[in-house]
Amino acid sequence: MYVVQSYPVAVILCVITMLCWGSWANTQKLATKNWAFPLFYWDYTLGLILLSLIFGFTLGNSGSTSQNFIVNLSQASTSALGSAFLGGVIFNVANLLLVAAIDLAGMAIAFPIGIGLALVLGVLINFLATPVGNPLFLFTGVALVSLAIVLDALAYQKISTGSTTTKGIVISLTAGLLMGFFFRFVAASMSADYQSIAPGLLTPYTALFIFSLGVFLSSFVFNSYFMFRPMKGSPVNYRDYFRLGSFRLHTIGLLGGIIWCIGMSFSLIASEKAGYAISYGLGQGATLIAAIWGVFIWKEFKQAPSGTNRLLNLMFVSFVLGLALIIYSRYA
Repeated sequence: MYVVQSYPVAVILCVITMLCWGSWANTQKLATKNWAFPLFYWDYTLGLILLSLIFGFTLGNSGSTSQNFIVNLSQASTSALGSAFLGGVIFNVANLLLVAAIDLAGMAIAFPIGIGLALVLGVLINFLATPVGNPLFLFTGVALVSLAIVLDALAYQKISTGSTTTKGIVISLTAGLLMGFFFRFVAASMSADYQSIAPGLLTPYTALFIFSLGVFLSSFVFNSYFMFRPMKGSPVNYRDYFRLGSFRLHTIGLLGGIIWCIGMSFSLIASEKAGYAISYGLGQGATLIAAIWGVFIWKEFKQAPSGTNRLLNLMFVSFVLGLALIIYSRYA
């Protein structure tokens, strides 16, 4: 299988993760102009499985080092498979809440608050499990990201009123709390040494596939709930998926899942050299990318009162400085 050989390459992969995780939700905004997000989400989960299989049978089978995808899958222990699967279930609940928050409040608020909180928790949890990186620089970077979250929430309050503000922020926070934990379960299923896989543990490619199965299968519970009890809009049913979905809409959903899954795969592949805390933390810098999309492309703050731009500028500066310190912490 393909294995990263250096930290700079790992950082590049983590930056690609950040771009993917911060951009996939654009497909949701495009698709849900025409149909409900739970219907979009089915195609999103299929995109995850499709990309995980493509990477498993290509990158996961390339080279002569370590175990290939099928061999590793066949020798994996029940506990390792269960841990990766559980990571997918936890992620799925968090991601559905995040998608609902985007639907209610927009990308510029749901991502910075939800994923920003997930970054803070995820870095802490993964660092305690596998302490890689200088904690002073790492957690100073996390503190700056936390500041950016607060600034974004203050900016959002200037353009929203009533229950929408409260509901969007509460759902984003709940999504972030759950999102901060899923990566640890996936990481726990994998071998620490990618060159020589420990007996029973998974390669990043196998872990990605089992994680994707966890997302897809748990959607029959969680996404079905959102279909019949939506937080916004009218209920939908399974017939609507086939009756209302055009080729274009299904393709957009699949593309959203593929984009996110590219990010997840690169994060897992990079984790051996970067460490889980840094790899996850950089990937969740997606918050910055999503905020850029929300502010500059979707114009979510177009009608904002004076003073809002100052808060947004401070938010962007805090995010950039925080991410820079997270990257540097591996060298310090």
